[in-house]
Amino acid sequence: MTYPEAEAEAEAEAEAEAEAGAETGAEAAVLGPDRLELGEGVRWTDDHGIVLVDILAGRLLTATPDRPAEPFRQLAHLPFPLGAVAPVADAPGTWIAAAGTGICLLAPDTPPHWLAQPEADAARPMRMNDGTADPSGRFWAGSMAYEADDGAGSLYRVDHDGTVVRVLDGITVPNGPAFTADGRTMYLADSARGVVRRYPVDPATGDLGAPEVYVTVDDGSPDGMVVDAEGAVWIAVWGTGTVRRYLRDGRLDRTLRLPARQPAGVCLREDLLYVTSARVGLAAPGPYDGAVFTARVGVPGRPADTYRSHAPDLRGPDSPRKEAV
Repeated sequence: MTYPEAEAEAEAEAEAEAEAGAETGAEAAVLGPDRLELGEGVRWTDDHGIVLVDILAGRLLTATPDRPAEPFRQLAHLPFPLGAVAPVADAPGTWIAAAGTGICLLAPDTPPHWLAQPEADAARPMRMNDGTADPSGRFWAGSMAYEADDGAGSLYRVDHDGTVVRVLDGITVPNGPAFTADGRTMYLADSARGVVRRYPVDPATGDLGAPEVYVTVDDGSPDGMVVDAEGAVWIAVWGTGTVRRYLRDGRLDRTLRLPARQPAGVCLREDLLYVTSARVGLAAPGPYDGAVFTARVGVPGRPADTYRSHAPDLRGPDSPRKEAV
């Protein structure tokens, strides 16, 4: 091979490596002995540190990062699926939750207080899935059919007065959403279709603009995600044993490999990445399927945003339900 040919081949290989993204070089550590059926919704919160859910078991859990050998502690156990939670501002110990067929408030020693159950009368069995609060203090959550029927899911927004609004439909398995720090951009995965879309958001109203395709995944399903301090998006890719970091322009930057086939949720506690995984659907789960992992990634995140209610009575057990779906 001549020198110019070798140089051209080296340049082509470098371009291919850059396009494919680099390995992070980070080593993933296992947090706790727990193995979850469907671990998702992991969040770094100011009051409770790391919280996460085991969706189908209806459990809200908290981890103790400085004691990694300890089992997770249970904060709540519901008799229906629990997709995700966000802390409620100025209400210690209270969470807004995507649960069952709708949105409810969870407070210590009280039954769930439903704001709305928009999927209760659906034509097929439905449940809530992932959700999060945005920097403006609204809560967003997706729904899906138990059998992941095509286009059966929706995305809901909970406004400051507790009104629950359906903002998108025709989604199969919504995951995320994740927001930039200024609240002006939302990323939402339709996992079954292998696509993540990016939406402009009006922080004053919560209205969404026209979406654009941000990332498509051909070898797995994009699941939970988080935006870091540099505006890149970390995405758990179900079925691949990887978490991938994509730059703002959608280019793959790096890949973290895990000893679990179904990574499902991610969050950043400073520059420590937390990753949940799942055992559900696996005929022969491995020893780390369903585990929670941590890895130092060198770029920080920020704590989970809180849901901010402008109607204090929403935290009480006798407040009115509001629904505008």
